[in-house]
Amino acid sequence: MKESTLASPRQLSNFLESVERRAFKQAMFAVHDEEAALDIVQDAMLKLAEKYGDRPEEEFPMLFQRILQNTIRDFYRRSKVRSMWTTLLSAFSSDDDESDPLETLAADEDDNGPRTPESLLLQTQTLNVIEEEIKKLPARQREAFLMRYWEDMDVAETAAAMGCSEGSVKTHCSRATHALATALSGRGIKL
Repeated sequence: MKESTLASPRQLSNFLESVERRAFKQAMFAVHDEEAALDIVQDAMLKLAEKYGDRPEEEFPMLFQRILQNTIRDFYRRSKVRSMWTTLLSAFSSDDDESDPLETLAADEDDNGPRTPESLLLQTQTLNVIEEEIKKLPARQREAFLMRYWEDMDVAETAAAMGCSEGSVKTHCSRATHALATALSGRGIKL
């Protein structure tokens, strides 16, 4: 059995250079967005370098493909959940991009014209229900959910901040999202 030697920084650099274009095409086929594909490839390359850069060179292709595919899946998960919550809360945001949707009511007018007192009351009540349901989440789920979707932190940043694994962050976020969707649906708020 041949003993593997650890890769040098030059070997890692050469490998990344050799797969860059193919990885970009693969990401483009998956996400159909040039900027997102570039980000995905960059993230995958960074993860390989940071976590596995000292592995034997012959392991790089398999490791990189696994990381690239997981990064693409993360992109879709993040997009799906962000889209759901953005759609739900978009009615509550003002024209000020710096505002927090849970603290802000929409402007006095929307696409349908001036806001009525009834629509403003309904909006306030809905915001209160959302806040109540977020408060009911278990602490770790609430923490992960708010960091990922309100603070827009990625999985690695959230894991570091919470002191847990990236897999735990994904689990907490998934459970929080499902619990909130079920609770809001049960209270008559359609997602």
